[in-house]
Amino acid sequence: MSPQEPVAKIVIRSHRDLVVWQRARKLTGACYRLARLLPSGEQYDLQRQIQRAAISVAANIAEGHGRLSRNDYARHISIARGSLMELECLLELCVEVAYFDEAQIAEPMHAADEVGRMLWALARSLGSAQLPIRMRAPQSRSPDALMHEGDA
Repeated sequence: MSPQEPVAKIVIRSHRDLVVWQRARKLTGACYRLARLLPSGEQYDLQRQIQRAAISVAANIAEGHGRLSRNDYARHISIARGSLMELECLLELCVEVAYFDEAQIAEPMHAADEVGRMLWALARSLGSAQLPIRMRAPQSRSPDALMHEGDA
């Protein structure tokens, strides 16, 4: 692009226009499909917990976008990140107890990693005072690396 070409501005009219919300919504769908594969005895425990955590990510992005202050928006983005970490933990636990193998959680873990990086960037762009100064941005990790970090 030459310096004289105008840069197209993206207009965000609602949370639906946010790419991070769109990706979080797809993550929710992937988690619902995966959770249906859990044993029937987990239907009201682990399955519902996975579904609630996944829903919370997209819902908090939407709710935060609808708030009238940047601080409220940033707080909801922080809550969405927390729910995302909960979701990752639950998926990893499903592998630990042999409900799933690593290949089964690869897609949602990759999507969660992507959403996490986008939430981090959004929180930074909002100038969130809630982000610790020394905290580093999350690094992209493969599902295999995620599953074997504690094995060493």
